[in-house]
Amino acid sequence: VQLVESGGGLVEAGGSLTLSCAASTTTAFINAMGWYRQSPRNEREWIAQITRGGSTNYADSVKGRFTISGGSAKHTMYLQMNSLKPEDTAVYYCYSESPSAWGRGTQVTVSS
Repeated sequence: VQLVESGGGLVEAGGSLTLSCAASTTTAFINAMGWYRQSPRNEREWIAQITRGGSTNYADSVKGRFTISGGSAKHTMYLQMNSLKPEDTAVYYCYSESPSAWGRGTQVTVSS
């Protein structure tokens, strides 16, 4: 499976962005998909996951501001990011489980 992220960019604090992750695979279902991010200080943080059954989980740092959707049979996953803060600045990577894969990342920069 190959994963390609898109939708990153520069936004002011308080603004919104929607990231997409498109999966190219012959597998009918992807067990779970999610997002990590890596900050300018190279700190990696898991932020959200959606399972094949549609269950979602979020890191406390984004809960209530970010919404994950899609994945599984849709093969495209989204991360709606609202109320963005400068500390959300990072490279955002999508991943999948069963089959396992990582995307190359998309940069999100939030200006204060």
